Amino acid sequence: VMVALAVMLAFLVALSKGESKQDIKISAPGKPTAWGGPDLSLPGSCQPAPSCKECLLSHPSCAWCKLQNFTAAGEATERRCAQREELLIRGCPEKELEEPHGRQEILQNMPLGQGASGKEATQLAPQRVRVTLRPGEPQKLQIHFLRAEGYPVDLYYLMDLSYSMRDDLEQVRSLGQALLTRLREVTRSVRIGFGSFVDKTVLPFVSTVPSKLRHPCPTRLERCQPPFSFHHVLPLTVDATAFEREVGRQNVSGNLDSPEGGFDAILQAALCQEQIGWRNVSRLLVFTSDDTFHTAGDGKLGGIFMPSDGHCHLDSNGLYSRSPDFDYPSVGQVAQALSAANIQPIFAVTSTILPVYQELSKLIPKSAVGELSKDSSNVVQLIMDAYNVRAWERSLSSTVTLEHSPLPPEISISYESQCGGSEKAGEAGDQLQCNDVGINQTVNFQVTLQATQCLPEPHLLKFKVLGFTEELTVELHTLCDCNCSDTEVKALYCSGGHGDLQCGVCSCAHGRLGQRCECSESELSSPDLESGCRGPNGTGPLCSGKGKCQCGRCSCSGQSSGRLCECDDASCERHKGILCGGFGRCQCGVCHCRANRTGRACECSGDTDSCVSPEGGLCSGHGHCKCNRCHCLDGYYGALCDQCSGCKSSCESHRDCAECGAFGTGPLATSCSTACARVNVTLALAPVLDDNWCKERTVDNQLFFFLVEDRAGGKTVLRVRPQEKRADHTMAIALGCVGGIVTVGLVLVLAYRLSVEVYDRREFNRFEKERQQLNWNPDNNPLYQSAITTTINPRFQGAESPLS
Repeated sequence: VMVALAVMLAFLVALSKGESKQDIKISAPGKPTAWGGPDLSLPGSCQPAPSCKECLLSHPSCAWCKLQNFTAAGEATERRCAQREELLIRGCPEKELEEPHGRQEILQNMPLGQGASGKEATQLAPQRVRVTLRPGEPQKLQIHFLRAEGYPVDLYYLMDLSYSMRDDLEQVRSLGQALLTRLREVTRSVRIGFGSFVDKTVLPFVSTVPSKLRHPCPTRLERCQPPFSFHHVLPLTVDATAFEREVGRQNVSGNLDSPEGGFDAILQAALCQEQIGWRNVSRLLVFTSDDTFHTAGDGKLGGIFMPSDGHCHLDSNGLYSRSPDFDYPSVGQVAQALSAANIQPIFAVTSTILPVYQELSKLIPKSAVGELSKDSSNVVQLIMDAYNVRAWERSLSSTVTLEHSPLPPEISISYESQCGGSEKAGEAGDQLQCNDVGINQTVNFQVTLQATQCLPEPHLLKFKVLGFTEELTVELHTLCDCNCSDTEVKALYCSGGHGDLQCGVCSCAHGRLGQRCECSESELSSPDLESGCRGPNGTGPLCSGKGKCQCGRCSCSGQSSGRLCECDDASCERHKGILCGGFGRCQCGVCHCRANRTGRACECSGDTDSCVSPEGGLCSGHGHCKCNRCHCLDGYYGALCDQCSGCKSSCESHRDCAECGAFGTGPLATSCSTACARVNVTLALAPVLDDNWCKERTVDNQLFFFLVEDRAGGKTVLRVRPQEKRADHTMAIALGCVGGIVTVGLVLVLAYRLSVEVYDRREFNRFEKERQQLNWNPDNNPLYQSAITTTINPRFQGAESPLS
């Protein structure tokens, strides 16, 4: 059973990790992101929009020009929406730009510090922040945590009182004073409480025979109490005597199966906060048992189908009264209830079931597991080790885990932190944890919030550190509209009051049309007005088929412009899929490039840094630089035109200098200092070889490696790997070959002789078998003559009897 539980918990751990990974979404470059626009890293990702609100929502890099008369006659209103740089180039004053950004406002920020006895300590700052997010634009929020000294502790001892724990109960009865004394070493404010559990009082978990319900222990002489699911015995108190008195009144009980009902007890201890007496301090729940636990679904064995409702059901006597009605809680329910109540569990279990609870601990945030001795004599030290760093590498009090409340689907989050000098990053949906945080040490978290869509209403997001009660409340708002200051009803700018002015655009009254509401709908079909929307000869489609004729003028659509919408500002050539390569502005089908950029798609850079050879010349003197790339002369190739078909490679040209400088051999051995005066040779001890290292052979056919590493001050630096001294294995190889041939020959001869011997023995055995099967019968042989001759005397008469 224990093996099965361990396997099941391991599967749940893997499943939970898999689900958390599935929540992480990474937008590929160039693909639309969640707010409906391309990646911010790509230039020109802002697309035109017909209104200021739609412009802001289309992409976080978009801005809106609210200057009156910014668009030319017939130019689409959408042209007001573009990136800030483009609008400035087109003549929009900076003060007329509507480009709101997200912002933060700290509403409460009490400084971090120690309080009297830790009671008034401020460990989390700030405490309340208002964050306004523009969709697609991230906002970084700084959160600071200080681990205070002597922070108050509430400890609730939850004990398994099944019959197998009878030895442990004797130790726990005298535990109160020792536990309080040890805990006061790390905090001056500590309270302890006590509860116990066995299992559900239905078959097959306990025997329902009336005598067994009254006395479930094996022998009648032992003190034993009736079985129960969970019994809250003592609320949290500072009185160690009361703890020992109430625990001393407890007796063991009994059940039938091995797993216990510990999950019921943990859930009720977390939900019944008023009855337990939890304070808003560090909360510890010590769970001791010597066996595994029942989980959701096991209750069906006893006819219990209703899932746990997640409410407190303790009666006046502290007993879990609805235990026979509700199934055991699941691991997820227990983890959620403990996290919501800010309770840190410590599982003190025996060695036989330790692996099961270690797997369980992986599913419950900020939990610890310790090995309990057979009689619970080490429980005090185990609790101290779990809470304060002593025997274990990581303890509950020194582990800082930041988590947040559930997020709306429109908000994403990621973490970064500085844990004692080291930086950690957490992906969307993850908790971020720092270990081994010392007393008075500050941990800094950076939380990145980003809205993918507009929130229907403000949302309160809470951050807390597990095990501590302080919270940071973040008021989330989204910025989804413009706040233009030029709003005017029935503005004179709109043809004398025929429309409302907002963000530089007229919103015409019913029946009025045009950029400034200058004409009515009844004038739309006038031939005289339409003539102004056609070419000189009066033929062709209205507005070149790229707009509408309104008030005798073309109102172009999309990126079209011009009196007759003849220009298309989106038809320029593209470089790497980007209009004008992102380095220019498209106007009437022609790219107007920025300074230092040329080409039909502004693809050529005027820089020459990529063409400069190590010697300082352009393209090694064998080509010319165009668009920051070398165009080589005939016969030369390479990124810097430094190679040719008849030229030596860099490795070949430096081989002789490397050999003579490192080993004193080779063609230049006698003139190395003069022939290689501009070469500096160094030996590299145990280098990591890669594709950049040259591989050549010396005059005696020995392989060696060197690297043309640097050319500084006109000198070439060569790093040579020392040759490895190798022994002469010629004799060994020759003897090995001869020995191998002889051995193979002997093996073949022996194999042949063995096969012949086997064949002969097989034939002889077959002959013997056939010989033994022959049965000769003389009667059936016509040539057979007996060796005995019988002669009969015809005159012979036998002797007469004397009585005759």
